[in-house]
Amino acid sequence: MTAEAILYGAPISYYTGKARAYLDWKGVPYREELASREVYKNVILPRVGWPVIPVVVLPDDTTLQDTTEIIDAFEAREPDPSVYPSGPAQRLAALLLEVYGDEWLVLPAMHYRWNFNRDWAVGEFGKTSAPNATPEEQRAIGEKAAVPFAGALPFLGVTPETIPAIEDSYLALLHGLDRHFSVYDYCFGSRPSIGDFGLLGPLYAHLYRDPKSGELMKARAPRVAQWVERMVSPPRPRGGTFLPNDEVPETLLPILRRMMREQMPVLADAGRKLDDWAADQPPGAPVPRALGMHRFTLADAAGERAVMTFSLWMLQRPLDFHRSLTGAGRAAADRLLAEIGAAVFSEFSVKSRLTRRNFKLVLA
Repeated sequence: MTAEAILYGAPISYYTGKARAYLDWKGVPYREELASREVYKNVILPRVGWPVIPVVVLPDDTTLQDTTEIIDAFEAREPDPSVYPSGPAQRLAALLLEVYGDEWLVLPAMHYRWNFNRDWAVGEFGKTSAPNATPEEQRAIGEKAAVPFAGALPFLGVTPETIPAIEDSYLALLHGLDRHFSVYDYCFGSRPSIGDFGLLGPLYAHLYRDPKSGELMKARAPRVAQWVERMVSPPRPRGGTFLPNDEVPETLLPILRRMMREQMPVLADAGRKLDDWAADQPPGAPVPRALGMHRFTLADAAGERAVMTFSLWMLQRPLDFHRSLTGAGRAAADRLLAEIGAAVFSEFSVKSRLTRRNFKLVLA
């Protein structure tokens, strides 16, 4: 592909950071356009039907939305070099890390943004929405635009009761990643994987770029900050290799264990709630983004959060890959799952299957 694609997004956006980093590493010819109010009105809503970023428009006028589908579309067009490891254990681990970054690290990302960086974020929202407005107008616009984002904290499970556990978990994650990146440039060697890009969304756009959380990252986990910088300004686009012999580094196992301990029970309960809801729904039925609320625990804290259906669509990726494996490949993946305490994943059983149609989630 030689003509330019267009990435509609914003520096402040969690998922735009993931998509942009992939396009830069892959060497995709593209230009980025800021997702202002005018862009939402004239481009995103007519093409996608609802306000969301990032959106990519290809030279042939095809519209892509959702970072996973954006990445997979370019991988299909040019599979080498791939961000998907070929080894079964590495690939499964990378897919799991993408789910973890995309769907679980939103808790610390949103907590630190709106409880530590609110004033700064409001300013950024104003500049993004109305880049040509006066500072006073941008501030007013930013305050209004920020309301649904800041107001989402309780629905994510970020409450006074859970915040101490969210902070403890995030600091422990930083410590583990800092140790890993003291040895490796990326999750699985010298080439970024889909797992790296999944982790980057929260760790760059919110937790590195927002000033107070950025200071925290640089002080507590400088090697994580350096990894973020490598990801957003790749020193070797299209370069590097994954570790030989399908090795999943020991230093990555605590990160995967944390995911299994914290996120997988929530996903398992969400799956049960989805099956209950889907029991009397026809194929093709639109799936709500949330199916009510459910209880969850994080360390010693208990809280409630929305039952997030999109997380289950993302989880289908590692589940489908694991279930496709046979023989030695399945054995290698199963050894990894045993090492990370992944019984909930291995035993995950949901009847309902999700797919995306016209940029929205529906029952398959």
